[in-house]
Amino acid sequence: MFHVKHIAPHILLINPWITDFAAYNLWIKPLGLLRIASLLRMNGFRITLMDCLDFTTKTKRYGAGKFYKTKIEKPLPLKLIPRNFSRYGIPEEILLKRFSMLEEKPDVIGITSGMTYWYPGVFKVVEIAKKVFSNVPILLGGIYATLCSEHARKHSAVDIVFNGRGESEVLKLVSELTGSEIPYSQSAIRNENYPAFDLYSQLDYVCIATTRGCPLRCGYCASPFLAKGFFRRDPLEVADEIEYWTGKYGVNNIAFYDDALLIEPSRHIIPILKEIIRKDIHCNFHAPNGLHIMEMDEETGSLLFRAGFKTIRLGFETANEAMQLETGGKVDNHAFKGASKHLKRAGYPGEEIGVYVMAGLPGQRVGEVEETIAFVKEAGAKPMLVEYSPIPYTPLFEKAKRMSQFDLENEPLYHNNSILPCQWDGFTITDFRRLKEKLNRG
Repeated sequence: MFHVKHIAPHILLINPWITDFAAYNLWIKPLGLLRIASLLRMNGFRITLMDCLDFTTKTKRYGAGKFYKTKIEKPLPLKLIPRNFSRYGIPEEILLKRFSMLEEKPDVIGITSGMTYWYPGVFKVVEIAKKVFSNVPILLGGIYATLCSEHARKHSAVDIVFNGRGESEVLKLVSELTGSEIPYSQSAIRNENYPAFDLYSQLDYVCIATTRGCPLRCGYCASPFLAKGFFRRDPLEVADEIEYWTGKYGVNNIAFYDDALLIEPSRHIIPILKEIIRKDIHCNFHAPNGLHIMEMDEETGSLLFRAGFKTIRLGFETANEAMQLETGGKVDNHAFKGASKHLKRAGYPGEEIGVYVMAGLPGQRVGEVEETIAFVKEAGAKPMLVEYSPIPYTPLFEKAKRMSQFDLENEPLYHNNSILPCQWDGFTITDFRRLKEKLNRG
């Protein structure tokens, strides 16, 4: 099965399955893992990538699509939820086959993790990897490992749970585990190559982050904890990366992963968009994480349209002014109306201006959500319901723990937004389903 090793250490990096009641591929790629892959490779390590989510059965417009899914038994804490539970991504036998095709045993296995409540998919990958590659150290990082590090240490069966921040720390750790001597110059860290999307045999899309962290302090978001501080990349360098993927690899769909893409637009997004237009780059761009409405003016809206942004999502959450303040004070109703108007003037039809409306916030009443939906429709945009997920280390988490019937502190499965963790008499799961069905009917 395995041949004699070469001198350079071999690192196996794995993006695990999603386990959930539902999942959809909205330009999902493990960007952090791919950055680490690029940095390790640049420092002499040999990399193998296995992405369990690289298996979309039906690709729809712009490269998004449906994952292949396998119905599995529900975890015990979710037994009473009356919905099917599935593992999304490649079938287990394909993962085993890919493991068997490796020419040599890895020296270190690195596994990333996504949402806290997806950890059963992580655990299954760990279980299989330990059976196939005995005595190989397994390093677990990512969102779940950082936000629920104690849970991961207690239950994941990995050797090391990495809950640090920054690729340079991973480089040091892997170097120690393999006995390699790697220079840790900060200039080498800053000048890393682009994320290693070239490790994929086929690229229907790539994702890009032009910033790290977020200067906003939304009550439901853990971005300030996951990435300390806020850092912007040089706009011209961002445009160069876009040109690289579209030119060399023929990529025609790129999703922006930024949490604060429009912050101070004259310093960042406007120069990026102008450079994309100047370079005559033809690509479909997408903003699934939501755009900040307070910074959406006529110029920004026009440039987004001219540069090729196809998927526009606005982070609005609620039209209730008291709740706007409680969730971070980043929006107001006047600014939302202005943002919608500027985008429509730029050329976007109202049905293409998706607006995230948060449902199930702690203490939120169903009437507030109904009023927000009506407000968004009145502005000529498309409301899109997003269920609240309680996330550790966020300002709203303590309130969520008090109001939830579930043990949010000790069981990450209860963070799953699909179960409406903070449902109560004022907003039940039945209320939510009624709202969603009404929206789906138009």
